[in-house]
Amino acid sequence: MADEHDSLNITRRQGLAAALGTAAAASLPACAADEPAGKAAQPSSGARMPVLYVPHGGGPWPFVDTPFGDPAELDALATYLRALPSVAPTLPKSILVVSAHWEEQVPTVMTSERPPLYFDYYGFPREAYELSWPAPGAPDLAARVRQLLEGAGFATASDPSRGFDHGTFVPLKLAFPEATIPTTQLSLKRGLDPAEHLAMGRALTPLRDEGVLIVGSGMSFHNMRGFGPSGRAPSISFDSWLTETIGLEPDARDKRLRDWATAPAARLAHPREEHLLPLMVVAGAAGEGRGLSDFAGSIVGVRLSGYRFA
Repeated sequence: MADEHDSLNITRRQGLAAALGTAAAASLPACAADEPAGKAAQPSSGARMPVLYVPHGGGPWPFVDTPFGDPAELDALATYLRALPSVAPTLPKSILVVSAHWEEQVPTVMTSERPPLYFDYYGFPREAYELSWPAPGAPDLAARVRQLLEGAGFATASDPSRGFDHGTFVPLKLAFPEATIPTTQLSLKRGLDPAEHLAMGRALTPLRDEGVLIVGSGMSFHNMRGFGPSGRAPSISFDSWLTETIGLEPDARDKRLRDWATAPAARLAHPREEHLLPLMVVAGAAGEGRGLSDFAGSIVGVRLSGYRFA
């Protein structure tokens, strides 16, 4: 299921290159070929983990030269993702990622002890398919996720062969390049019902007190034909609404998120909402916590945000 749900069935590379134009794409400099190993934080205990919604960029960026974006925009996003460990009060015991790039009939968890990488993109140079991020899997966490979701009335499933898709390995290779923290993924539920995904998140709230960092990986704007100047105004309209919504008290926030399709420029920002739905899980897991924007940037001229709930 290789990135089969991208809008209008075009690849990320094709869409972004079309937005920029061939000459502009060809003029962009190469990104870093790989990320040096960083120094792992030292674990401590007793603090509740935040929950995060992060933009994961395009394809294998920034580890392979990709034909999109202004270097300053891309550097700002990479800097934000590298700094993610600093928002947690302690080194996570494990990480749970809800990626825009995995949908199943019921919420499904990865259970491999050594997940491979799943290169769910097309049209990039060979080195894009030779990347590594050898984090261990987290089958115990996967079992706990299923327990919590089933306790909330969800049917669940497991997948022992699924690997980390680029919604997971790209941001986490930047944030945790040492790849030592056990990590698993949870799928979205087909149908992409925002209320169901908020409820999934609420069921997972206890994980925050068990040393688990919950990360929703998507994009606050994801219209493959809308990157570039034509997408600037709708991206700002939707992003402003979304940032205001995230800062509301929980009942008002969740009501607006359930009705997100009525927001200004909603369907221009998200013709299909798979890149927004990880935010619903994150907001549900936030419980009574209010959110804030801790990244306000742009890519190919459109506004992008990242959000954190303490």
